[in-house]
Amino acid sequence: MYHKSVLLEKSIDALDIERRSNGLFIDATLGGGGHTKEILRRLGPDGKLIVFDKDADALENAPEDSRLVKVHGNFRFLENYVRYMKLEGIDGIIADLGVSSHQFDTAERGFSYRFDARLDMRMNTLSSLNAETVVNEYEKEDLERILREYGEVENAGRVAETICKARGCGNGIRTTGKLCEALSSFYGAQTERKFLGKVFQALRIEVNAEMRALEDLLAGSRNILASGGRLSVITYHSLEDRIVKNFIRDCKSDRTMSPVNKKPILPTDEEIEGNGRARSAKLRVAEKI
Repeated sequence: MYHKSVLLEKSIDALDIERRSNGLFIDATLGGGGHTKEILRRLGPDGKLIVFDKDADALENAPEDSRLVKVHGNFRFLENYVRYMKLEGIDGIIADLGVSSHQFDTAERGFSYRFDARLDMRMNTLSSLNAETVVNEYEKEDLERILREYGEVENAGRVAETICKARGCGNGIRTTGKLCEALSSFYGAQTERKFLGKVFQALRIEVNAEMRALEDLLAGSRNILASGGRLSVITYHSLEDRIVKNFIRDCKSDRTMSPVNKKPILPTDEEIEGNGRARSAKLRVAEKI
């Protein structure tokens, strides 16, 4: 399986498609296509769905459907695309953030410390910046900032210093295995998953500019949604969730959007048991006023 969609029913229910079944919807993160297929199942014959993904592999998962338009691009440019195509009144937008299971499980993509592969981590393989460049060319202060802000890594300064020393030996740090080896003094058998998970998350977010892209997505969504249109966002870590939470709060204050759910919607114990990736998922929904 390429990817098992998280909070599938709840996130699509939140779009309230039945109310505007012949409307215009956007899936900002095609991924494995689970959310896309469910939207199409509920969409009327005259409805339209635009799907975005910056990973070319993911676009292969889009079903053949005359109501569907595929866009190979970063969702941060969603508003630009809608304006360029002269589209108006988007009725719903869904974004399932983070990394797909396919990306984590494909060793050569370099997203996971479970495999020894080149340090890559690019969601869009056409991008120029990869994790190898970040690890080997960034200044210590920048590495420390990334590790602290994006990974919430304890002792970020010492970790950054260790990386800088290790990359000065031999041909640098070119693989995930070499990075794990260089940082081996910071973790043991019981802490390996948590520590390396934070480090790899920080590098991945930097490579793909994920936080800036999310901010652009949210701002763009507010501008292009029709009155009554819904924004449904699934996050997987505290940094993402904080940005979405604060965005909805600010929109409520300036009366441009209102929260549909006061608290985030969480997966059930049953879903978590069947899909471990769902454990940290949170769904927040807002409606354009």
